[in-house]
Amino acid sequence: MKQVLRAAVVLAFILVFCQTARADDPLLSWNDGPAKTAIIDFVEKVTADGTADFVPVEERIATFDNDGTLWAEKPLYFQLFFALDRVKALAPEHPEWQTQEPFASLLKGDTKKALEGGQKAALEIVMATHTGMTTAEFENIVTMWIATAKHPETHRLYTQMVYQPMLELLDYLRDNGFKTFIVSGGGIEFMRPWTDNVYGIPPEQVVGSSIKTRFEMRPDGPVLIRLPDMNFVDDKTGKPVGINSHIGRRPIAAFGNSDGDLQMLQWTMAGPGARFALLVHHTDAEREFAYDKGAENALKEAAANGWTVVDMKDDWNAVYPPDGQ
Repeated sequence: MKQVLRAAVVLAFILVFCQTARADDPLLSWNDGPAKTAIIDFVEKVTADGTADFVPVEERIATFDNDGTLWAEKPLYFQLFFALDRVKALAPEHPEWQTQEPFASLLKGDTKKALEGGQKAALEIVMATHTGMTTAEFENIVTMWIATAKHPETHRLYTQMVYQPMLELLDYLRDNGFKTFIVSGGGIEFMRPWTDNVYGIPPEQVVGSSIKTRFEMRPDGPVLIRLPDMNFVDDKTGKPVGINSHIGRRPIAAFGNSDGDLQMLQWTMAGPGARFALLVHHTDAEREFAYDKGAENALKEAAANGWTVVDMKDDWNAVYPPDGQ
C-alpha cells in the first residue's frame, strides 16, 4: 500500500513538474540557440502592445507548409503512399491495371519503376484513386486510412510522424493570438479530415491543391462528385495565390522547408512591419532524414536575407512525439 501511495506521489510530482516546465518554456523540444531565440523574439515583439512592432490579433496570420515542415516527407510524400494503397484496394475493379503502367508495376510491388514517369505517372495514380466518388465518401476513406496506416520504415502511424517541435510552435503561436494555417501542395481534401486532431488546425484553415468537383442531385440528396481534373495546384507560385484566395490576408510569419515554399516566404517577407520566415533544414539522418535536394534555392535565399534556418540535428532535442501520442 505504501509503495502504491509513493508511486502516486511521484507521478503527481512529475505531472506538476512537466506542467510547470511547459509553462516556463513553451518550446521544450527546441534547444537553446539562434532559431529558438529568433522565434521567441519575434512573437514577443509583435505582441508587445503600444510598441512600433505591435500587430493586432486579427493580422497575426502564420502559414505552414505540411510535407517536410509539419511532418516527414520521406521516402515518399505520405499522400502518395495513400494513393498506392488505394491502387491495391481498387485493383479488383480494374483488371486492365495488370498490364497498364504505372499500375502494373505498383501491383508487382515495384514502386520505383512505377514512378519513373515522374509527375505524369504520379498524377495518373492520384486521379485514378482520388476521384469518382463523393466528397463525403473520400473523406471517410482518408479518415479510415490515416487511423491505421503506418510509415514503411519507422512503423509509426503517419500521424506520429509529425514533428514535436512544430506542434509546440503551433501551440505557442496560438497562445499568443496567432491564427495558424496550412498552405501545402498536398490535396486539400486529403488533409482536412485529420489536421484538426493532429495539429489543432481546423478544415477551414487548410489551403491545398484541389481537383474539380461537380454538384449532383441524387435521390437521397445533393452531393459533390470528385472529378479527374485538376482545379488548383497550391505549390511554388501557387502558394501566394492560394493564400490570397483562401485567407485574404498576407501572413506575417511563414514556415517551410523547400523550394516549393520559397514564394510563400518571399510573399510573406515583402509586407510591411515585423515579419518572420523559417526553413526547416533536414540534417538529422539518425532521427529523421538528411537531405538538401529540393531546397537549394530556398536555403540560398534564407542565407542572403537572414531568414531563420532550423538545423534539425542541432536545434531539436526531439523530432517526433513520444510513442503512442
